[in-house]
Amino acid sequence: MPADSKRARFEREVLPHLDAAYNLARWLMRGGADAEDAVQEACLRAYKYFDGFHGGNAKAWLLKIVRNCCLSSLAGGRREESMSPDEEGRLDPAHERALAEAGHGARSPEALLIAKADAALLHEGLAGLPAEYREVLVMREIEELSYKDISQIAEIPLGTVMSRLARGRALLEKRLVARLAKES
Repeated sequence: MPADSKRARFEREVLPHLDAAYNLARWLMRGGADAEDAVQEACLRAYKYFDGFHGGNAKAWLLKIVRNCCLSSLAGGRREESMSPDEEGRLDPAHERALAEAGHGARSPEALLIAKADAALLHEGLAGLPAEYREVLVMREIEELSYKDISQIAEIPLGTVMSRLARGRALLEKRLVARLAKES
């Protein structure tokens, strides 16, 4: 396959999923420059092995590579960082874009403040979850991947995906309710 054709196909099929790749890396690495490094490494690996990708779900394929890069980085001695205060209150890039496209770009200052507070509360709850729950919740609820795709990306059985989602959702709900009760 000529390099130009490979590059064009890669740009068309894989690059549209960079926001999802960064989002997953951000949650796995706990934000910061390490997440950017993991996505960059994943993109290099994805391009190198793109000839082996024969269609299917490019997003799931890329996210599996991102996950593997993150896990390799974490196993290599890099510590998990906590997300910066700027990242904590920020909506994920894909969700910011979706709100703007849906006509929510001109919301009132009060609505924006409430959305930011809700995002910060949800972020805090997700950040406090154990990694195995946080990972599947991000892939399912934020990146909207199927259970089957999550199973393949995380290399766990489908039943484990379902149980981790159920336990993760229950734990997240418990954390959010406790936090809201504490604030009241």
